[in-house]
Amino acid sequence: MKTHDKHSHKGHDQDHPGHHQEAAHQHHGHHDHMVDDFKRRFWVSLILTLPVLALSEMIQHWLGFEFTFAGDRYLLFGLSSVIFFYGGWPFLKGAVTELKGLNPGMMTLIAVAITVAYVYSSAVVFGLEGMDFYWELATLIVIMLLGHWIEMKSVMGASRALELLVQMMPSEAHLMEGDQVKDVKIEELNKDDLILIKANEKIPADGIIVEGESYLDESMLTGESKPVKKTKGDQVIGGSVNGSQSFKVKVSKTGKESYLSKVIQLVEDAQKTKSKTQNLADIAARWLTFIAIGLGTLTLVVWLTMGERMDFALERMVTVMVISCPHALGLAIPLVVAISTAVSAGKGLLIRNRTAFENARKVTAMVFDKTGTLTEGKFGVSRYESLMEGLDDDELLGSAAALEQQSEHPIAQGIVKAAKEKKVPLKKTEKFEALTAKGIQGRIGNENWKVVSPGYLKEKNVAYPENAKSDEAETIVFVFREDELAGFIALSDKIREESPQAVQTLKENGIKLYMATGDNEKTAKAVSENLGLDGYYSEVLPHQKVEIIEQLQGEGHFVAMTGDGVNDAPALAKADVGIAVGSGTDVAAETADIILVNSNPRDIVSLLLFGRATYKKMIQNLAWATGYNAVALPLATGFIPGLIISPAVGAIFMSLSTVIVAINAQLLKYKINK
Repeated sequence: MKTHDKHSHKGHDQDHPGHHQEAAHQHHGHHDHMVDDFKRRFWVSLILTLPVLALSEMIQHWLGFEFTFAGDRYLLFGLSSVIFFYGGWPFLKGAVTELKGLNPGMMTLIAVAITVAYVYSSAVVFGLEGMDFYWELATLIVIMLLGHWIEMKSVMGASRALELLVQMMPSEAHLMEGDQVKDVKIEELNKDDLILIKANEKIPADGIIVEGESYLDESMLTGESKPVKKTKGDQVIGGSVNGSQSFKVKVSKTGKESYLSKVIQLVEDAQKTKSKTQNLADIAARWLTFIAIGLGTLTLVVWLTMGERMDFALERMVTVMVISCPHALGLAIPLVVAISTAVSAGKGLLIRNRTAFENARKVTAMVFDKTGTLTEGKFGVSRYESLMEGLDDDELLGSAAALEQQSEHPIAQGIVKAAKEKKVPLKKTEKFEALTAKGIQGRIGNENWKVVSPGYLKEKNVAYPENAKSDEAETIVFVFREDELAGFIALSDKIREESPQAVQTLKENGIKLYMATGDNEKTAKAVSENLGLDGYYSEVLPHQKVEIIEQLQGEGHFVAMTGDGVNDAPALAKADVGIAVGSGTDVAAETADIILVNSNPRDIVSLLLFGRATYKKMIQNLAWATGYNAVALPLATGFIPGLIISPAVGAIFMSLSTVIVAINAQLLKYKINK
């Protein structure tokens, strides 16, 4: 039987989601400013580009009109200078930053291209023989600004889900001091404070209901759309929205310990983390920058060697640099990462390890924990019996419940609920201790009591009682008093209604499904056969789950493990993809790669399929970005007879490739809802 320790919290951490909120607002404010900046520079540059086009000799020739006046070349120079320095400033500044970091990239390419175009054209105005291409410079900068503006808006959209999470926490709480209610900033809340939650308000902190009941909307936190009924003794999560009834909550977690804070931190960390795929894209973008500068220079040299004019050779060089700008390549992966991480968090899938998430596509075998994942985890006591002389049945139940009220495990809750329904008094317990993967123990009066799983009997060579055996699919726990078997309690647990469909979908995707549980053989077999699993393992301890995973890996499987993140820690760490399920507010399960807020097998299906969709989007974007360059670069050089494109057309192609990558990444939002 699995048990969960009560978590003790050392001191009060006053850091709060408010700090995340402030940081997020600062970050978002900075992002808003950047979007507005690109927008402003785009419109100013566009307006100034119109007279530049009208004054350009090449445009006049193409459109069949002539418009000249004294000093028109100097006006053209002046207008183009404003466009170059004002419109091109983000690229010039970005190039300096990249070069200082010895990491030349897309900004360096753009900056080199527009600088070459501007300097050469200006030299022509002031006496150098040749033809200026200010109109190419102006249109190039306008199109690049438009591309960056669209890109920034896409990235901003990807961070909206995280901002929504940050904004979910209210700024104040109703603190109860005796019969008085005082409104305080949530930063001032401490553990064990009593707060009042009014109708239709957001809950300001994690806690336990001590009085009243209501329905809560936790959809933005867990992805569960239906309102959840919460009564006395139930946990509530800060950020969820109360229904129509008021109730009182004892604060259990504040600051960095709170669920929402941990979710926000996990999402922020995951968005910053680079997977192998993203590192590959970064390397490709860096090499493309070197190739573009090298090929651009080579193009210039070749055309000059072949006797072409300087303006034509420079135009080819600029076009090569612009069209090969690794913008789409640089955006291909980060945008998918930002969108997938934020959208996942809104659906109750928290990604801690990007690489493991992307590797979900490789999973060929899944090992499930049973309780609370494939089954409801709501145990009802079906029968109980004392096997010790002088100890009646209700006293056995009461003693077990007295210990179990210290545990949060579903079996424990079932036993406590049964004792309360029978109105069996619960005695005071001391020295409570969880026995990892075996059960719990503690002192009641002067006696040591244990509630343990069937595996404990084997370990202590205690015969399995005949009375405990049954044809029903029951979970049996055994009660010991002073190391002597005192009796047993049988509980039953229903298979979740979502489990059959989830199992079917996973099998259709070619995944072998196994169950590893500490429960008895009969129950494990019944659940496995009912769901049509490929196999099951019963009465297993944590180290045995590790052995099961090693065995499957030895058979060539890529294994995912689902567990509660505590007793299953060794197995979660060993699996290729470790998925902590049913962690509730314990979202910091350190051994899991991915955390599912709900213990719902449907979410595991969503996770694996969304992982596949995410990786597919990354590959699609990478293929498009690199494929585009493979085709565009030869065209830009002008070496292919009859195919000559201008820098402006090159900029359109480059920007179009970036927009396509951004739109493709945004489509990922719809994949998780299918």
